[in-house]
Amino acid sequence: MEPEVAAYLRRIVTTLSVGLLWMAVNSTIGIMYDYAFIHDHITTSNIIFYCWFIISLLLFLWWVIRLWSKPLNIPR
Repeated sequence: MEPEVAAYLRRIVTTLSVGLLWMAVNSTIGIMYDYAFIHDHITTSNIIFYCWFIISLLLFLWWVIRLWSKPLNIPR
């Protein structure tokens, strides 16, 4: 396989893997542990979860933009 194609596919797989990990962590914490749902009133755990969700989303998007704005490192 060409080095350019391999580097591009590696970048795609890395982005998908980190994105799926981010979604798995947040859906587990939010849905399975019931922090994403506001039942009668907003609790401290809801606020902490949503702060974590927004901060981690921004960090993930920053990382993806930083990763894809770099030129491909092609080993020679």
